[in-house]
Amino acid sequence: EGRAPTTPPPVRIAPLEPAEIVVSASKQDAMLSQFAGQVSFITGEDIARGGIGGTERISERIATVSSTHLGSGRNKLFIRGIADSSFTGPTQATVGQYLGDLRLSYNAPDPDLRLSDMERVEVLEGPQGTLYGAGSLGGIIRLVPNAPELGVVAGSAQIGGSLTQHGAGGADANAVVNLPLLGESAALRVSVDAATQGGYIDKPLLGMENVNRTNILGGRATVRVELTPDWTVDLIGLAQTTEADDSQYADRDGLPLVQSSQVVEGSRADYRHGQVVVSGWLGDIRLRSTTGVASQELRERYDATLPEGAPRLFVQANNTEMVANETRIWQPLTGRIGWLAGFAFTHNTTRLTRSLEGAALTESTTGVSNTVDEAALYGEVRLALREGLIASVGGRLAHSRLGGAAEDVAEVLSIRLGDATASRSETAFLPSASLLARLGTKDSLFVRYQESFRPGGLAIEGPFVRQFANDHTSTFELGARHGQSGSGKFDLAASLSYTRWTDIQADFIDSAGFPTTANIGDGHVWSASLSGGVELAAGLRIEAGLVFNESEIDNSDLAQLLRMTALKGLPADYLDQGNTPQVEALRELTQVPNIARFAGRLGFDYRRPIGSRLELGARGWANYVGKSRLGVGPELGDLQGDYLDSGATLRIGTRTSGLTLSVTNIADIEGNRFALGTPFAVGREQVTPLRPRTIRLGFDAAF
Repeated sequence: EGRAPTTPPPVRIAPLEPAEIVVSASKQDAMLSQFAGQVSFITGEDIARGGIGGTERISERIATVSSTHLGSGRNKLFIRGIADSSFTGPTQATVGQYLGDLRLSYNAPDPDLRLSDMERVEVLEGPQGTLYGAGSLGGIIRLVPNAPELGVVAGSAQIGGSLTQHGAGGADANAVVNLPLLGESAALRVSVDAATQGGYIDKPLLGMENVNRTNILGGRATVRVELTPDWTVDLIGLAQTTEADDSQYADRDGLPLVQSSQVVEGSRADYRHGQVVVSGWLGDIRLRSTTGVASQELRERYDATLPEGAPRLFVQANNTEMVANETRIWQPLTGRIGWLAGFAFTHNTTRLTRSLEGAALTESTTGVSNTVDEAALYGEVRLALREGLIASVGGRLAHSRLGGAAEDVAEVLSIRLGDATASRSETAFLPSASLLARLGTKDSLFVRYQESFRPGGLAIEGPFVRQFANDHTSTFELGARHGQSGSGKFDLAASLSYTRWTDIQADFIDSAGFPTTANIGDGHVWSASLSGGVELAAGLRIEAGLVFNESEIDNSDLAQLLRMTALKGLPADYLDQGNTPQVEALRELTQVPNIARFAGRLGFDYRRPIGSRLELGARGWANYVGKSRLGVGPELGDLQGDYLDSGATLRIGTRTSGLTLSVTNIADIEGNRFALGTPFAVGREQVTPLRPRTIRLGFDAAF
């Protein structure tokens, strides 16, 4: 009535709590608050920032994940102190790598796929034998790609160029497109990646500089067909070729980034993978069946020149073919009970061939093929005992049939190989149990027991082929969580685990100087980790992680270890002479290889708006990798690690386009990631330096 209208006070809206993360790697789609285990997530956006990378993006972000560093497509991955060896041989990896529900390989190295167009990456720490079977002693890494979007036309692209200090330049490009097919009942999603990474190692004896350039070309295509609202079929295919012109190691006591080899080394890795996924609902029960094939071919060249001898190459080819199926049904824990039941089958064949190549002669050496047929039934039941208290129990019954044959063996020796190459069977039961207590809405405690194993196989030793047995891990774990990583004001996760490892499969150098594999005894691994994040201010978040590992081969076969070392030509009663200094020195070198006692990570993420449309984003990280040993025994006892790696990325732009500036190895530290370049030059001590300081300028766009 004649009064001027008043402006209502502003309405303050409390920030929404982020949706709880679903741990799809649990195979029951369990909520994080219901999951008894240590799990880490990396979003696809985080992975892609600053250019598409490979597995190094995972180890940069998660302190418990580590790797050997022979080169892209040749490395072995390790989680939480469970590491076996340095070489690419017949042993199965200790970490299971999966694209969706299908493993990438059975007993081949990490293919180092470009992590383009990913929804996220999930890392489950500790043995996962009940749900994932053989080859998950340390844990699993599960890649979850973005699925095709029905009825949507969309795309994105990235391009970048880089300069490496003390080395050559590089470039990378990525493109993704999503297209509808058949109206809104089907869609196609394609991603393509190409990269050339400049070399930085010099070989002055050959008059060559920056020899270790690596070229990568790959792509992935997915077609999704929606048969009904409840049923879909996905067809997935991917391929990648990785070619390294030369090796990336240097002489330990020589000039930085210089190698004294007189031959051209290097490698080529070709990976192919395809799968068909059928998903749907049977009433309240979910079903998913995945059938796929994978092919992995790796050809490596090593300097095998003898002292004062003519230049000579050792060439090793590792060809793996795999066919697999997994079918499971499950009902998530939405009330009092949740359950899972499944069947899995894998057929895998690996053929390892070797030759020595000189200027005038190429000589084939003993090779080996391994065949594994593995069938398994598994299940898990989760029960809400009371509000906030969840128990689970599960088991996996796996039956493996192992076969194989020697390759390029002299006929006079073939009779002696009959027993070694005869087919044999192994049956394993892998139980699991856990108890999780929720202490309010953000806090939980859990205790977990889990087992896993790797089947045995055939290994080469000199001119012969012999068997090695399966190994087995049993892990007890105690953990706690507050909040969930990457959201909220503060989150924290802690874990303490003890693993008993029996009949450890490990590598050593045989009497002819060739790498081989054997069971070296029993051991244990203590592992403790602490990770968390805090929001210091609006848009600024700090994350940190710390890992401690303590391992020992405490029940070793000393006779086998002596055979693996330079301590040869000793009297037959040498081991009966008590604790001699030599034996004590040998015992000191029986730590599980390739795992640092300490590792840590510190990172930050900062975002703020600039004007009405632009946003400034900055991310940086620093990782410390502590000391570790290359292998077991004096010949492989070289120290490695004890270095700091770092990187930062700055982006200015909108949600649909932007410019990025990235720097890796900011301090330009040489370091020693891996104390091996060729197993035939253990007398010439080697280091694998970090890629020197590299600056990348990139542009990204999306529609």
